[in-house]
Amino acid sequence: MSADFESYEQDFAVLTADITGRIGKVPKLVGDEKKQMVANVEKQLEEARELLEQMELEVREIPPQSRGMYSSRMRSYKQEMGKLEADFKRSRIAYSDEVRNELLGDDGNSSENQRAHLLDNTERLERSSRRLEAGYQIAVETEQIGQEMLENLSHDREKIQRARERLRETDANLGKSSRILTGMLRRRLLQNKCLL
Repeated sequence: MSADFESYEQDFAVLTADITGRIGKVPKLVGDEKKQMVANVEKQLEEARELLEQMELEVREIPPQSRGMYSSRMRSYKQEMGKLEADFKRSRIAYSDEVRNELLGDDGNSSENQRAHLLDNTERLERSSRRLEAGYQIAVETEQIGQEMLENLSHDREKIQRARERLRETDANLGKSSRILTGMLRRRLLQNKCLL
């Protein structure tokens, strides 16, 4: 798993959550405050696009066998980005509609605006749920990888212990062989002396 990709993922989640909060505030602001908020959101949307580009570059570096999971995540992040941009446009239009209604004294669309606002909130909640679910999946995958690593380490430890035992047995056998050979040499020397 690419550590850089995970880092970009976390930055993207934090950034999109902040953008979502700011988009919700845009229709309620007026004048310079609204202009400042719109400029901030546009800047953050640009940062989010750059993060997506960095994440795409990271996905290209991932081995092909692992790339599928990351590609599906990228598709969901791009969809989320598209929804954020659409929400931002709607929030600016909603602001314009509210100003027009105040100027004209027209409250006929208030129920329609409330309905649109509720739909927007529902979409935001769904996006947040998807982000939480993606975070949970990452945590589960990380836990599985950790368990596999622990199992591999445990197997390696057993192999090392067995190899040590074999070395000890081999060392003991070599010691016995050395003593036997030494004994045979002494007998041979004694025999040679006797013969001489």
